[in-house]
Amino acid sequence: MKLLRAATLTVTDPEASAARYVQWLDYAIVERGNLSVALAAAWGCPASAGRAYLVLQPASGAEVFVRFVAGDPVDSYRPLRTHGWAALEICVQDVMAVNERMLQSPFEIIGPPRLNTGLPTIHPMQVKGPDGEIVYLTQINGNLPAFDLPRAESLIDRLFILVLACSDMEASIRWFEETTGLRLGERLDIPYTMLANAFGLPLDQRHRIATLVDDRDIFLELDQYPPAATPRARHDGQLPPGIAICTLSHPDLSAVPGEWITPPARRDGAVYGGRLSGTLRAPDGSLLELVQLPA
Repeated sequence: MKLLRAATLTVTDPEASAARYVQWLDYAIVERGNLSVALAAAWGCPASAGRAYLVLQPASGAEVFVRFVAGDPVDSYRPLRTHGWAALEICVQDVMAVNERMLQSPFEIIGPPRLNTGLPTIHPMQVKGPDGEIVYLTQINGNLPAFDLPRAESLIDRLFILVLACSDMEASIRWFEETTGLRLGERLDIPYTMLANAFGLPLDQRHRIATLVDDRDIFLELDQYPPAATPRARHDGQLPPGIAICTLSHPDLSAVPGEWITPPARRDGAVYGGRLSGTLRAPDGSLLELVQLPA
């Protein structure tokens, strides 16, 4: 079993970022501190050692976390324009109520609630946070024919999908299948308003996306980005800007065939709970952290 465990975002002021999620998304701060030398090294980001971080948990108490880590701003970074982790998807109970809250918040609505006639079980909206993070807020009314989807247990609940922007989606699918044991769920060609707007493309142009799943559970969405997308610039030795790390749980790190940045080690804290964790570099340099949790 592979489960989404956490998303890590690089921000200029973790306390301010966390306060927004507490006020507007009902999250709770469960840990704060400074990154250890060992953890920064495990991420391949030694210059991030000593930087402040906070870990947050949804109001439902689900053990799926959002972590903010301090980093220096990268002036050239723009959301939805570079390869790497691109968006968070969080399940909500009532997307119309969430939309009313977002209208009063510092989060910019970039995609108002809209039903998809071909996918009536999903009622999403999208916002951009003050740190530039893209967040899908999705009401789930039922399962898909081949897949199960979570039901929110609080108005705004847990992260359930991370979106990866790919330079070569097929190569990324193969890597995740071979390295993590996740499998391809389905490929779709869809109109993608956010990408069209980000790259100045026709709104009716179709973009290829894919889902990666474990059994009937969806964890990751992979998007094939247009040719104009670029690698994500970063400061030497620091985490990349924006959504920097996806953390999944895995039952046995010794069975993972990838090349660890540093050997897995036991780590304390809300995300790890004293368990083994290690980090791999996925295609496009995206960071994938695995925490050993029993199936």
